Amino acid sequence: MRRREFIKVIGGAAVGWPLVARGQQSKIARIGALYIGTADAESFKKELREGLRELGYVEGQNIAFEFRSAEGKLDRLPELAAELARIKVDVIVAVYVPPSLAAKQATGDIPIVVIVGDPVETGIVSSLARPGGNITGVSLMASALAGKSVELFRDMLPSVRRVGVLGHATNPVFAKAMLDEVLVAGRPTGTEIQPVVMVRGPDEFESAFATMVKERADAVVVQGSLAIKPVTDLAIKYRLPTASTPRAFADIGGLMSFGADGPAAFRHGAKFVQRILQGKQPKDIPIEQPTKFELAINLKTAKAIGLTIPEKFLQRADALIE
Repeated sequence: MRRREFIKVIGGAAVGWPLVARGQQSKIARIGALYIGTADAESFKKELREGLRELGYVEGQNIAFEFRSAEGKLDRLPELAAELARIKVDVIVAVYVPPSLAAKQATGDIPIVVIVGDPVETGIVSSLARPGGNITGVSLMASALAGKSVELFRDMLPSVRRVGVLGHATNPVFAKAMLDEVLVAGRPTGTEIQPVVMVRGPDEFESAFATMVKERADAVVVQGSLAIKPVTDLAIKYRLPTASTPRAFADIGGLMSFGADGPAAFRHGAKFVQRILQGKQPKDIPIEQPTKFELAINLKTAKAIGLTIPEKFLQRADALIE
């Protein structure tokens, strides 16, 4: 696997050494972290910790973490965000749209670093260049990349004529943004985007895949907040090619992922935390976007569902999981 350069800085602000390196920070900074609990949760925790360690922060000496996972239950996020606000952490790092919206609702004072699909389209900030308020961070451009998955399916499997969408009903703001992009991507090639199935929880996954098969979907685009093992297991059971934006989706058994390099984005979030701890205001730190993206294909899954992927398409991949 080749690692690509990930972040393009919009603002161009110089990054200095953390205050501790200058001997100017005495208190322990508390970092709240709010996330859904999908397959990339451990990667997020690891990369955030290591990113801050590289910047000179030592856990237990000058920094402490308050991790809060919704464990896949999005309705828990407002309560968890309120808890982080109540204990007055110094910064909240929120991953993906539902945690970011929950954090925004919970506090207008504590700085928030978001690592999120589409912060403007989903109403988290008003502008990338001037986010305003107490929020800054990284845009993963996830809804547009979900649309790109439709194109990739057509390139991989020219026989694809109908692509289904599996969305998260409890994450409706991003679900609409994603669906709009998928519909736009289908039009130029005449790819029908059907069926669109929105699920609320794990008890609806089986019937969702049964619907995909009944309505003859050739492939399925999966919303990123559903990048969990029960979904990829059912896709294999029903022999359906699936794609999503988080790299973790392919790692746990999804056929394909195409998106920004997740671990690099999580680690890059640490730099926003550093700037805030140094005294910069989130409203003055532009949201940054990826310039390079990663295509991963799970060859074990392709074999399990009886799919032969053309060699020419495999050569485009950044990672082949065997």
